[in-house]
Amino acid sequence: MRFSGKTALITGGGTGIGAAVARRIHSEGGNVVLVGRRKEPLAAIAEEIGALALAADAADTPSMKAVVAAAVERFSSLDILIANAGGHGVGPTLTMSDENWGEAVRSNLNTAFVSARESLPHLIAAKGNIVVLASIAGLFSGPDAAGYVTMKHACIGLAKSLARDHGRYGVRANTVCPGWVTTAMADEQMEILVEKFGLKSIEEAYALVTKDVPLGRPASAEEVANAVCFLASAEAAMISGAILTVDGGTATVDLPTLAFVG
Repeated sequence: MRFSGKTALITGGGTGIGAAVARRIHSEGGNVVLVGRRKEPLAAIAEEIGALALAADAADTPSMKAVVAAAVERFSSLDILIANAGGHGVGPTLTMSDENWGEAVRSNLNTAFVSARESLPHLIAAKGNIVVLASIAGLFSGPDAAGYVTMKHACIGLAKSLARDHGRYGVRANTVCPGWVTTAMADEQMEILVEKFGLKSIEEAYALVTKDVPLGRPASAEEVANAVCFLASAEAAMISGAILTVDGGTATVDLPTLAFVG
């Protein structure tokens, strides 16, 4: 019961990794506040685990002020922020419009920044912590994803700044960088590969994108949640400003040596 008496606010909490983290924190005694722009998936998870669900845009300052106030009114404190909201930013720089770039900034970086800024007074009071969900796209660059790649790099910088600036107040901040994870969002990308290469299923597509990953498979949302919840718990009390990859060993691969593999 690592989170007994603790309250966690999770942006992007209705699906995928956010929902898996919510279930895990609840199962270990924590209070959960779910934030997202779509009411239906939030409501489903909230009903399942007894969470407080608040439909809001995590990049919007007035909305997040209201979310934080509601969380503290309901549970008396705010101890953990899981900045999980994200998405958008597909396309190379040459053809990316101002609108698409702006959406990449808003959905990936601004959601983390605004939610962190509005939560910080309460996190300082509780000596709490922040976990920012980035991606291995924050460490490397995938093709035709200039907005997403840039913003995930920026999310890592934000977490490091939070750790540097607020550590003396007892607040920790860390980043989790997943590789491929079997979520609904990733399934959409797999469908593109199914069509492009004439594959039989999204399972074949996942096998294709992880063929050079040392563990040879994608992660589940629950496996990423394990890492997130470790960093959010007192077990990680001396870890701040860290980057934890949950990528099956992807980050260890030296690309120029792949030609030597049979």
